[in-house]
Amino acid sequence: MANGPGHLRTPNADAALQQAMFALNNKRPDEAERIAGDVLKRTPRHAGALHIVGCARLMQGRAQEAIAPLEAAARAQHNPEIDVQLAAALRHAGRIDDAVSRLKRATKRQPPFVAAFHDLGCLLASLQRYDEAAEAFRRGLELAPMTMQLSLQLGGVSMQCRKWNDAKAAFAQTLDLAPNSPEALFGMAKAHQELGEYRAAADYYRRCLRVKPDPLVWHNLGRCLLMIGENEEGYDCLRWAVRGDPKRYGGVLGTLVKSPHGRFFLKPSAASRFIREPKS
Repeated sequence: MANGPGHLRTPNADAALQQAMFALNNKRPDEAERIAGDVLKRTPRHAGALHIVGCARLMQGRAQEAIAPLEAAARAQHNPEIDVQLAAALRHAGRIDDAVSRLKRATKRQPPFVAAFHDLGCLLASLQRYDEAAEAFRRGLELAPMTMQLSLQLGGVSMQCRKWNDAKAAFAQTLDLAPNSPEALFGMAKAHQELGEYRAAADYYRRCLRVKPDPLVWHNLGRCLLMIGENEEGYDCLRWAVRGDPKRYGGVLGTLVKSPHGRFFLKPSAASRFIREPKS
């Protein structure tokens, strides 16, 4: 028997939607859409079935077709999770302003839905609206301070705004939760480096290398070490950067020439030998 216009409260419908959700969670969106569609044939305004159909279409890359069922589900149930998924469909369909508006609405729902703040901040950041993005991440962190992705994203947008101290605070919060996060370690190192705090930056770059060796990290560590006069170790780091990514040769050469404790070469061949060949 129906229990209101948007709900079908029968054992068969509940079981069918559980099966559809299972299919959706197991990356079988075509099956989920078919099962939920059968429920909608009997009860066209069933919010749960509309929600699943919309999510299944979105998962299949059919964003434009996902909008109508998700809008209908959102009207029937003021659910921030549905708002977030509708916003994703709107964004993929090119309706960016509508997606932003829908995510802002989702952040006002009660109880708060942390994913809404995350997705709003990420969308605003992709639009280069960094101050607004940072505000969304901060609001999310006030509600869920243990959410690592929010503090990590806040650090990233703070760097985009060149607010290095804000970035350090955000990455420190991330590292409290995940001490070996390579993204947070790199971000913390970069923020220290931009502030001229080269020794602290070098320490974070070393920690980052222990977790995830990367030519860019070797390069930046080499820069920092040259800035504090630890030349031989700095040269070795720059050599590792080039070995890991030969395309970095030009950038490494620029670092060697421009650093206060760098090197000057009369011949390109001498520079190439110095950078590419290990110290004897």
